Amino acid sequence: MTSRTPLSYRGAGVDIDAGDALVEAIKPFAKKTLRPEVLAGIGGFGALAEIPKKYKEPVLVSGTDGVGTKLKLAFRLGRHNTIGIDLVAMSVNDILTQGAEPLFFLDYFACGKLDVAVATDVIKGIARGCELAGCALIGGETAEMPGMYSEGEYDLAGFALGVVEKSAIVDGRTIAPGDVVLGLASSGAHSNGYSLVRRILDRANSDLAADFHGRPLGEVLLEPTRIYVKPVLALMQKLPVKAMAHITGGGLVENLPRVLPESAKAVISRASWTMPPLFEWLQREGGVAVTEMQRVFNCGIGMAVVVDAQNADAAVRLLSDAGETVFTIGRVEVRKATEPRVLMT
Repeated sequence: MTSRTPLSYRGAGVDIDAGDALVEAIKPFAKKTLRPEVLAGIGGFGALAEIPKKYKEPVLVSGTDGVGTKLKLAFRLGRHNTIGIDLVAMSVNDILTQGAEPLFFLDYFACGKLDVAVATDVIKGIARGCELAGCALIGGETAEMPGMYSEGEYDLAGFALGVVEKSAIVDGRTIAPGDVVLGLASSGAHSNGYSLVRRILDRANSDLAADFHGRPLGEVLLEPTRIYVKPVLALMQKLPVKAMAHITGGGLVENLPRVLPESAKAVISRASWTMPPLFEWLQREGGVAVTEMQRVFNCGIGMAVVVDAQNADAAVRLLSDAGETVFTIGRVEVRKATEPRVLMT
C-alpha cells in the first residue's frame, strides 16, 4: 500500500495563529470607530448595537457593496491602505441617499492565504472610512480559501446599516418642476469603471509611476471614494433635501432616474462643471465616446442632491462650508412619456 502524507485543514493553507494575530491587530483601529450604541463588537460570534434613543420611529436602512476591479490596481501597486475607505464609501453613500445615518459596518475579506500585514492595511482603511462616515466597525469575516484566489490577491465586500426617522425618509416623492440639482465633486473615479480603466492602461502602455498633474498616475487612480455622509447629514438638519443619488456605475444618466418621479426629468448642463483631468485623460487615451463616459464614470460628480430652488443657494453655502466642492448642475422639469429621465445638454 502506498503511504500518503496525512492531510489537515492547516496543511491546506489556513493559519489559525495568523487569524488571531489579525484580530488583535485591528482591534485598536476598530475601537476608534465605536459609537455609544455598540454593546459588543469585534471578537465575538455576533456584534450587538442599540438603535439610538433620539429616534422616535426608527427605520433601518441597509446596504452592501464591494470595490470591484479597482482591487487589481491595488494588487499591481502593492498599496492596500486606502482600498478599505472605498469599501465603506460604497455602502454608506448608498444608504445616505435615503437620509440614513450609518450606525455600523461589517466587512468580508477573502483570500487564498492570509497575509496579516496586507489584511491589516486593508482593515485600517476600513476603520478610517468608518471614522469619516461616523459609523462603528463592529465585526466582519476573514476567509481563507486555498485555490480560490491567486497568490497575493483577495476580495472584499462590505455591509452597512443605518437609521432614519420615518418622517424624514428621503425618497424623491416631493420633487417638483423647478427644483435644483446640486452636484458634489468626486475625488476621482471612485470605485466604478475600473475594468475599462485597466483596458485603457494596457492600450496606452501607461507607467503607473509617471507624473500626472503632480502625482503618480497610479496614486491618482487609487484615490479613495469620497464619503459624503457628515456634510449631507448636517445639511439635512438645516434644510429639506428632496432626493439624493450616489453617482456610481451608470453615471448621472442611470443613477438620477432612480430617485425621480416618472413625471419628472433632470436637465443637466454639462458645462456647469469642468471634467477633472483624470477623466479627460481616460477619454482621450481610450478613445471613449462622450455618451460612454457619461454611462461608465461619474465624470467628476459623486453625489447629486435635489433641493427646492429657494433653498439652493443656502444648500451650496452649507455644503461648501463643510468642505465640499458643489456645482449647480441642473433643474427638474416636467417629463413627457417618451422623453429620457435625464437629459444632458
